[in-house]
Amino acid sequence: MNSPQCHKCLCEYNRLTEARFWTRILMEHALFIKLGLAPNETKLSAEAQGFVELFESLLNRLNRVKKLNPELLAELIEAVEAIIEFKAKVLRLIIQCEMPPGSNYPLLLDHIRREAERFLKLLVSPMAEDSLALLLQQEVFWLRIMKEHIEFIIHLLDPSERELLKQAHEFRKTFSRLLETARDLDSMAQTSPHRFNDVIQFTQNVIQHTRELRNFKAAAFELDEMCKILGIISDPLLLDHVRREADKFLSELDVLLPEVERCHSSQNR
Repeated sequence: MNSPQCHKCLCEYNRLTEARFWTRILMEHALFIKLGLAPNETKLSAEAQGFVELFESLLNRLNRVKKLNPELLAELIEAVEAIIEFKAKVLRLIIQCEMPPGSNYPLLLDHIRREAERFLKLLVSPMAEDSLALLLQQEVFWLRIMKEHIEFIIHLLDPSERELLKQAHEFRKTFSRLLETARDLDSMAQTSPHRFNDVIQFTQNVIQHTRELRNFKAAAFELDEMCKILGIISDPLLLDHVRREADKFLSELDVLLPEVERCHSSQNR
């Protein structure tokens, strides 16, 4: 457990892989903002469309390269910084009552701003960290994202969709509890324990519930594609978008959990 190999996590982020995933996500964020703006917000709508085209172009370039070269990385960082400010600007206008929200909830704008800031951090400093600290940081980040996804879905479904709403409310309760626990464990881990078996058991529980939520999102997407869901979901892409983010969370846990088991569990005493 105290060997040199445990002082560095073997899960350092691949910036190209991250860039491909998050660039598509940010392109879709810009589209969702555009769809949610009030019809008279033509200037902001054009600005949002500009970001859709910018990130689509960057994604096409990322899909053609095998390495994130310095020039492309610099352009990507500049684009991410710009869309973070755009999201913040739209949010400020709404919370200052300087424009109608349309269907862009303030929390949704803050949600997607936080995701962009996380991507920017990965681009600027994708350094490996202690696996335990990294796992808990990721769980705190992603469990909040998952909880908010459920809250957005609840507000987009029609009140007559009682069965779907019942499922969604149960997911909200579950992920609220998981997030609170993750924050507690993250705080405890700041004491740098050599072993923390509770985190392993907790993460296994998180994986189980996240898989269930991912399947719920996938099923909702398929129903919406077949016009079998009532509500105000602007585009079925939104449900596929949040499903892909759940898959991303699961993929990160698949990498991080074995590292924590290797270096921070009692079986390696």
